Parts: sequence; structure tokens; C-alpha cells
Amino acid sequence: MNKPAPDWHAAASALRIDGRAFVGGQRVASASGETFTKTSPIDGRVLGEIARGRTEDVDRAVASARAAFADARWAGKAPAARKKTLQRFAEKILAAKDELALLETLDMGKPIQYSLGVDVAATARTIAWYAEAVDKIYDEIAPTAASALALITREPMGVVGVVVPWNYPMIMAAWKLGPALAAGNSVVLKPSEKSPLTALRLAELALEAGLPEGVFNVVPGYGHEAGEALALHMDVDAIGFTGSTRVGRKMLEYAGRSNLKRVYNELGGKSAFVVFDDFANTERAAKTVAGSMFFNQGESCNAPSRVLVHEKVADRFLEVVAAEAPKYAPGDPLSGSAEMGALVDEGQMKTVLGYIDAGATEGARLVTGGQRARAETGGFYVQPTVFERVRNDMRIAREEIFGPVMSVIRFKDEAEAIAIANDSSYGLQASVWSDNVNRAHRVARALRAGTVHVNQYDEDDITVPFGGYKQSGNGRDKSLHAFDKYTELKTTWLRIDAA
Repeated sequence: MNKPAPDWHAAASALRIDGRAFVGGQRVASASGETFTKTSPIDGRVLGEIARGRTEDVDRAVASARAAFADARWAGKAPAARKKTLQRFAEKILAAKDELALLETLDMGKPIQYSLGVDVAATARTIAWYAEAVDKIYDEIAPTAASALALITREPMGVVGVVVPWNYPMIMAAWKLGPALAAGNSVVLKPSEKSPLTALRLAELALEAGLPEGVFNVVPGYGHEAGEALALHMDVDAIGFTGSTRVGRKMLEYAGRSNLKRVYNELGGKSAFVVFDDFANTERAAKTVAGSMFFNQGESCNAPSRVLVHEKVADRFLEVVAAEAPKYAPGDPLSGSAEMGALVDEGQMKTVLGYIDAGATEGARLVTGGQRARAETGGFYVQPTVFERVRNDMRIAREEIFGPVMSVIRFKDEAEAIAIANDSSYGLQASVWSDNVNRAHRVARALRAGTVHVNQYDEDDITVPFGGYKQSGNGRDKSLHAFDKYTELKTTWLRIDAA
């Protein structure tokens, strides 16, 4: 018998938020006692007061993490033991799925059906996958002469600082927590001030699962305060960062100003979605790009926001996209049926509307959308928006908007499509649509992007790496490759004397 769907509005009304930091295995107020007010982008309701972490709070969290690492309460456990604890952590996440989904939706505005079915589920899968992987990674013996034995071993780095964005707070945290914790590190997580709630709850669930005190700490606060303090800290060994290219540059600067800590940046994108005229099912390509572009309100670094369409099929493609876009009109995120929710806050809404104005001013043709929606709710919603007759030198084609705005660019031939697609400072993802297998391979190889999809978009699995070329960053989340970011390679050379 199916369990009835929760009354999300009632659950939201009954929710009580604990916004204190999580340091050393317990909830604590900020050292200064200061807080900031967290409101929901859904309707402007006040969710609660959140600890405003600053340098002293980061110092306490890093000291807690360092002490936990130094006495090997976690790093010293056998990989099989760490696996069992992290598996219990994943189980705890699933058991708390309704609570976590509600926190995520209230915090950053995405539809509850996706918070529950995508974000919570993916977070639990990620933690469980890295748990299962950790006791199956072998060290190496180098092929030296018989007079030596050279061991190549992986060791945890120590204290890892994790800074994540507001668009997928749980998933982005899990992509870094999974390998960092599985490898034996201690972690200090700084969530975005725009969406800190699930990070704080995850830390409690990890403790309940048996993760030792001090191994996983969370310091909420503003980026220029808590985030900067974490990145500058002399006792943090690595930073795993997901966010804007602008802040990614600062992370590299902070490393240079401090202890040259490793910095792994997963940054922005302006992904090209390239549709050739030899792809027979133009309608499928158009429906796919609409669904991918408007998912999560367009607040995705890999959103296919630059759509390159061969001039022979562009008119038909636009007809389908224009018909699909209204299906993603913003709705009540707590309704259980909304396909698109609210943008994260008023500032982001104004940014998106500003880009829409810029597109029209620079000469692009507005096909559909372009307006604020649901203003009467007090929330921050924007209609799914499509521009065509876009040139690749326009701001809407070059800059990451992080909202539901699609730019359609026409091209004449393969060479022009590749040139336009690669004419970007970003290189996160791309997609090629062609029924010609030679063209599909040829173009996929030519595109400078970390992931190239062929005749689909954003199909995904934890087993494959995620990250980009150029100013989309240098790190790779997901897959076994993520362990490279959170471990040091040590060579131990033993001389073997002759008998």
C-alpha cells in the first residue's frame, strides 16, 4: 500500500529551525553570538536565525577537525570500518528524506518533488558509493629493479575545507564529503549563506551514524567572512570549492596568500547544445533542451543555455521549444507537482531579469517568457525564457545567467558550429545531436568540454567524473578520480641488500 504524500504546507508550518553551527560534534552558537535571518524565496517567510560564522568560528572548527585527524579517531580506522559508518550515514539520510527535502525546498526554492526524488536520493547514493569504494582501492608497487622495493601509497590529506553553492546544496556537499571522508580526512563545510539548512542537518545525521566527533564540522556564514577565513587558514590542507568563476579565482589567491593548500575548483558553465540538420527527431532534441534548461529554475552550472541549431531546422526547433517552455511555468514548490520553483533570492531574480533586458537591448528576439511570475506570493519567480537570433558576442550568450534563460544561435555548417561552441571562456559540458556516427564522434572530440553528451543531455552516474575545461575549473567531482583530490601519494623506497 502506497504511503500518502505528506502535507508539505503543514510540515513547513510546523518546522522549527536550529541554525547554530556544528563543531566538535555539537550545535554551537557563533563565537560573537551574531546571526543572520534566513528567509524562504518561495514566499518570503522567515525560516529562522542562522549562526554568522567568522574567523574565530572557523578557527574552532579547524582545530576540532585537526584534533580528530591527529589522534586518528577516523583516519586510523580500517577502510572497511569507515565503509560501515558511511553506509549507516547514507541510511540515515534516506530515513530523514522528507525532512531534508523540505529544508532544501524552503531554503532555495526548488520543487519539493525534485528535492525528494533527485537531491536527497543522489546525496544518499553518493555517500553509499564512496563508502563501498574505499576498501577496494589498492596501493601500488613500482616496477623497480630487484635491489629495491618502491611502495606507492595513498594517505588522507588531513583537514579539508569544503565550500559549496546554493543551487544543489546537498548533492554538491556529498560529492566532496563522500571521497574526503572515505579517504580518512576531517572536514569543515561552509555552506552558502543562501542555503545552509541541509548541511547542518547532515552533520547531525553523520554523528548519529557513528562518525566520530570533530570529523565533520559545519560553519554557516557569508563567503567574505567564513568562506574567506577557511580558504586562508594555515591549518587547512585542501579546499574543495564549487561556485562562480569569480570566487574560484579568489580561492586560488587565498591559497597563494596562505599555505599553498590544494584548491580544487568546480566553476561555472555556458554549455553548448548543438543540433545538426541530420538528426531526424528535431522534436526530441527540442523537448530535451527545454527540460534540461528549465530544470532547477535554470540554476545549474551545466544548464544548456547556448543552443546552437542548424539553420535548416531552426524554425521547427523553435516552434517546439516555444510550445514546451510554458509547461515549466513556475508553480508552488510545495505543491508536489510544480516543474519549476523560485529563484534563490531577490538579488538573483533581479540579476536574471537584468540579463533578459540586456538580451532584448542587444538585438535578440524574445520568443517566450521574459517576465517575473507569481509576484503576489512574495516569492522570486521568473518565467521560462527563450531568445533567438542570438549572436555569440551578446552577454546572454557569454555570461553565466543562472536562471531560466535560453539563447538560440543559428549556424550554417559543422565548422561554424564547433567554432561557436568553443568560443567561450567556459568548458563544462556540451551536447551533440546527429544521426551521423562519424560526425557525432568528430564533433564530440573537437568540443572543449569536460563532458560531451551525444543525442541526449545530462544523463548521469556517480561512476563518471564531473568537471570542466578552461574557466570551468580544474577539479573533478564524482567517480574514483575524486579520491585524487583528497589524498596524498607517498613513495616509500626500500633498498634490498644482496645476501
